[in-house]
Amino acid sequence: MSEVRLDGLRKVYDGPRAGRPAVDRLDLTFASGHLVVLVGPSGCGKSTTLRMVAGLEEPSAGRVWIDGRDVTDAPPAERDIAMVFQSYALYPHMTVFDNLAFALRIRKRPEAEIRQRVEEVARGLDIAAFLDRRPRALSGGQRQRVAIGRAVVRQPKVFLFDEPLSNLDAKLRGEMRREIARIHRAAGATSLYVTHDQVEAMTLADQIVVLKDGNLQQVASPLEIYREPANRFVAGFFGTPTMNFIDLTRDGAVGRAAGVELPLPPAIAAAAGATLTVGARPEDVALAAGDGRVAIAGTVELREVLGAEAILHVTTAAGLLTVRADAREAHPIGGAITLYLAPAGVHWFDGATERRL
Repeated sequence: MSEVRLDGLRKVYDGPRAGRPAVDRLDLTFASGHLVVLVGPSGCGKSTTLRMVAGLEEPSAGRVWIDGRDVTDAPPAERDIAMVFQSYALYPHMTVFDNLAFALRIRKRPEAEIRQRVEEVARGLDIAAFLDRRPRALSGGQRQRVAIGRAVVRQPKVFLFDEPLSNLDAKLRGEMRREIARIHRAAGATSLYVTHDQVEAMTLADQIVVLKDGNLQQVASPLEIYREPANRFVAGFFGTPTMNFIDLTRDGAVGRAAGVELPLPPAIAAAAGATLTVGARPEDVALAAGDGRVAIAGTVELREVLGAEAILHVTTAAGLLTVRADAREAHPIGGAITLYLAPAGVHWFDGATERRL
C-alpha cells in the first residue's frame, strides 16, 4: 500500500488562456489503501491532476510523491502505477490473454507465473471464457473488464482510473462500479478515480475531492460531502434531484425573499451578512405543517413518478422548488400545494462568498 501526496501541484497550459491554471496549487494527501474519487464538472482539472500523478503531464509547479518517493521527474514506467482510461486502449491484434499478460512479459516474469496471474484475474473479472478472443469480438463491458484486468494483473502500488465507465450503459455502469469496489478491497492498493458522475463518487469513495475551475472546494467522506457541503457549489453538485436554493435578504433575525420569511437560527444570524442563501434538499422539504416550519405556497408544474416516489416540481414566488413525495398521493399538475421548511433542518450559505455558515 502506498500514500500519494501532492505538494502545491499546479498546471498552466500554453495558449490564449495561459494565465488561468488548469490546476492551481493542490495540497493533498491520499492515505494508503484508500479509494479517492476526484469529482467535478468538465474542465475542473480532475483528469489533468490524475495525468500528473501518472507522469503523462509535467507539472508547472509542485511535486508528486508516491510511497514517500518524489516521482515528479520520474517517467510513468518507474512510478509503479497502473492506469485505466475512458477508452479501452487494448491492443486489437492481441488476444485477451496476451493483452492481460503484456505488462508482465515486458517485465520478463516467468511464463508459469504469467499464466497463473492472468487466469486468476480473468476468473475474478468473469472474462476467463474470452481469453482466446480478440477485443473486436467482445462487448463494451467485456472490453472494459479486460482493461481493468490489465491494470490489476500488474499488482501496482497505485491504481489510476480516468472515467473508466463513461462508455457503458446504466446497467453495466452499476455492475462495473461493484466490480471496481471489489477489486479495490481485494488488492488493498491506493486508488485514484476520476469522474464527473456524483453517483459513482458517492458509492465508490472512501474520500471525495471536489474540484472546480482547477481549485479545491472540499475534501471529505461521501456522507460529510452530502450532509455538510463546504459551499453552495458542492451542495448543488451532489444530490439527485439537486438541492433547492432560495436567495434571501437579511432583515435583522429574518431572511426574506418573495413569498418567504425564514427566521434565522441564532448561530446563523450571528455569522450572516446582508445577503444569504438557504438550501434544502428535496427530501428535507415537507408537505405537512409542523412546529417551527415555514409555509411556502406554490403550484405543481411537473410530476415525475419514479416508482414508489414522485418528484414534484413546484413553482413558487421564490422560484422553482423540488420535493420528494409518495407516488400514491394525488398531486395533480396545476394544483395548489404548500411546502414547509424547518429553519433548523436546512443549509445556510453566505450570499457574497457562497461559503457554508
